[in-house]
Amino acid sequence: MNIFLKILFVLLGLFIVLNWGLIMSGIIRKIIARVGMRRGIKVYQPYINLIKNYSLRSQLTHGVMFYLGPVFRLSGGVGIFLFMPLIYGSEYWSNFSFTGDLILIAYFMFFGMLGMALGAGEGGHPYSGIGVARGLAQFTAVEVPFTLAIIALAIQYKTLSISEIVAAQQGGIMHWTLFTNPLATIAAMLSFLGAMGHSPFNVVMAPQENPIGPPTEYHGTFLGVLQTNRAILHVVEAVLYMNLFFGGAGNWGVLILKSFLIYFWAVFVGMVFPRFRVDQSIPWLLKIPLVSGILAIVLLMIK
Repeated sequence: MNIFLKILFVLLGLFIVLNWGLIMSGIIRKIIARVGMRRGIKVYQPYINLIKNYSLRSQLTHGVMFYLGPVFRLSGGVGIFLFMPLIYGSEYWSNFSFTGDLILIAYFMFFGMLGMALGAGEGGHPYSGIGVARGLAQFTAVEVPFTLAIIALAIQYKTLSISEIVAAQQGGIMHWTLFTNPLATIAAMLSFLGAMGHSPFNVVMAPQENPIGPPTEYHGTFLGVLQTNRAILHVVEAVLYMNLFFGGAGNWGVLILKSFLIYFWAVFVGMVFPRFRVDQSIPWLLKIPLVSGILAIVLLMIK
């Protein structure tokens, strides 16, 4: 395919993912409000918030890294998208995926978190260090079972190409990793709860504990960049899990449906369970998810 045509479809795909992320955010917040017997926001409210924040300018002065933090965070989300095949069998919607792209995407997942940690470290709030420590500690605990699940998939499918992993799951629902390797799926889907940051794993924001965090530290355009990344990141991470464990998607309709259901898994758990303390969330991630990831590898090795 011509490189310019490829770039055009990549940008179009990014536009679709961004808009679906904003719409999904509005739908999810509406559902959460209804569960709490409230009317909630309008579904299009995320668009209004984004436009409003991009129209504002900050008058505060912090270190350079403070301003680069949201940029690094957005780079992580966009980086995952760029190398993520979206639609199975489509040359137009495969983005820049290649053999071994799963490893690169795993790096991008941590890249944004590190950028935000460096940015928060130069903020003016005295508790920024606490948020950095909480965030990095929990995300490291999230990465351990997810990495074990990736290793299990590499052993099972003998590849680190997302496209090849999706191809191996074609032929019916029973070919999905969900059924061929349930232990790796359990490890990954439980770690997904921590990666999304909803209750009970929202130990960084801790809204019931401290009125601080990125919505307070960052405002105006910087908050708009973070909101843009959140819309993209939630969709592409759901698509990643869809590709690895739920057979991928053959068209945009299937992608939208599966990504919504996967993301709603984290939201549903958040509506049912109260928030963990940081000394509860990390040990939890290093119990059942960790053991499931180890067992998935062991069982594949002894076959």
